[in-house]
Amino acid sequence: MAQFVPGDTSSALAFFYNKLCYESDPSDVYHDRQEGIADFVVVDARSRARFTLEHVPGARNIPHKEINQETTALLPRDKIIVVYCDGIGCNASTKGAAKLVGLGFRAKEMIGGLDWWKRDGYPVANGSESANPVACGCA
Repeated sequence: MAQFVPGDTSSALAFFYNKLCYESDPSDVYHDRQEGIADFVVVDARSRARFTLEHVPGARNIPHKEINQETTALLPRDKIIVVYCDGIGCNASTKGAAKLVGLGFRAKEMIGGLDWWKRDGYPVANGSESANPVACGCA
C-alpha cells in the first residue's frame, strides 16, 4: 500500500468527486426514491430471464446487449439513468452505462448491483413487467 502514495488533497478531492459523479450505491438509490427524488431512472442491464427472477422495484429492463437508439427511445433524456447488474463479478452495468452515454444520456453505475441491494435489505420485485416499459424496436 505504501508503494502508491495518495496525491495532494486537491487532486484527491477531484478524484473522489468525479468518482461520485459516475457511481451510486444501493443506499443512495433506495433513500432518494423513498424521499420522492424523481430525477433518475433505474435500468437493469441484465438479461430478461434474470430480470424476471428478481429486480429492483420500478426498474426498467434493457439488457446491455440490446441498448441502442430504438430500445432507449422512451427513456427520459432529462434524467440520470442509474444502471445496475448482478454485482461486482458482472460488468453489464458498466457496458450498459457506456452505451447509454454514447447515445447521449447521463448515466451512473450502481456499484454492487442487485447483490448489494439485497444485502442492504431492500425489497426486490419479480416478474417480466418493467414499471415503465421502454420501446422494444419491434414495430
